Amino acid sequence: MDTFFSTQTPAAGDSFLLIAGPCVIEDYDTTFHTASQLKKITDGLGIPFIFKSSFDKANRSSIDSYRGPGFEKGLEILAAIKQQLGVKIISDIHLPEQAGPAAKVLDVLQIPAFLCRQTDLITAAARTGKPLNIKKGQFLAPLECRNIIKKAQAAGCTRLSITERGSSFGYNNLVVDFRAIDIIRSLGVPVVFDATHSVQLPGGAGTTSAGDRKFAPTLARAAIAAGADGLFIETHPDPDRALCDGPNSVPLAQMQSFLEPLIAIRTVVAPLIQAS
Repeated sequence: MDTFFSTQTPAAGDSFLLIAGPCVIEDYDTTFHTASQLKKITDGLGIPFIFKSSFDKANRSSIDSYRGPGFEKGLEILAAIKQQLGVKIISDIHLPEQAGPAAKVLDVLQIPAFLCRQTDLITAAARTGKPLNIKKGQFLAPLECRNIIKKAQAAGCTRLSITERGSSFGYNNLVVDFRAIDIIRSLGVPVVFDATHSVQLPGGAGTTSAGDRKFAPTLARAAIAAGADGLFIETHPDPDRALCDGPNSVPLAQMQSFLEPLIAIRTVVAPLIQAS
């Protein structure tokens, strides 16, 4: 994992990294079940895996939307899953004061897309010494990630990745420009592609976001072919009943079949990426 988050992009022959899990922690049982199934799948396929779920979704569309169990309870659940399954854990932080306590549990700190330019938040996260995964805001051009990277590095961070998750395209829609993978990799950091948030329709359901999960496999295949170093996938045992991001989440039962073609694509394109 530390090699992946190095500021030198990983060797093209390495397997892609998978960051996956339910959007938000709903309860212990659902979270544990999802993590255990993902570990089983990724162990069998030989894919490095970091489990992701949020203790608080601070940017929900509506005041009535479920946000999660909160900071303390959420970290308690994630710590238990980490200990019982032996998996690496990543989750979002939203405030500078959360960085230190979160770093005691999390293996990687994630900066949400809407907060990717928050200097104090990035600085606090970087000073923990933990690797950072910073999600590129939908409102940024890929080359603007250079400024985000410099902020993290100025605070001492030497292990970080940028997650590409599409760009705003008119009202309630996103579009993916796969040139972004090349552009961001040229800045010297690995690129994770968020295959499920990229099919989200932000605010598209009025009080919640909508989405179209059927396009996630297509975008994931294109991203691996374009040279993405990792994938970010939200998955849930029953997406239609999920409390957050259900429309764009991949059903947990489909994750193995989702990932298998990506391994084949990675094997084919790795020599080409290495030679470029």
